[in-house]
Amino acid sequence: MTVEIPTRAELGEILKKSKKIAVVGLSADPEKTSHMVSKAMQDAGYDIIPVNPTVDEVLGVKAVKSLKEIEGHVDIVNVFRRSEHLMDVAKEFAEIDADVYWAQLGLVNEEAYDFLKERGYTVVMDRCIKVEHALTK
Repeated sequence: MTVEIPTRAELGEILKKSKKIAVVGLSADPEKTSHMVSKAMQDAGYDIIPVNPTVDEVLGVKAVKSLKEIEGHVDIVNVFRRSEHLMDVAKEFAEIDADVYWAQLGLVNEEAYDFLKERGYTVVMDRCIKVEHALTK
């Protein structure tokens, strides 16, 4: 496995300087992990942008169908899609030039990791943003 995760201190710095988080695969179902994690991050003061073509609104925010529809700069793209979809999201991520690609706990794709690292991006995989936020406060 060639995926290297930033240290907890580095993750803390990322979270401290970030404000806008685009959440790919954010579900409108409050029982889903993507919804619970995103709500916690929204409650912590982050701007959450739902990226999901199947919903109109999540957490009181209008959803977009793709990352390319987001206006303004995105600090973190937090991905809740199965590992086999991470490369597609990585390609779109590179097009919008966001700062950090963050695949949630249990999600790893070496091809997507290598693609983004070769382009100089910060990549986090197999880590829960909510847990890291709680641990680095």
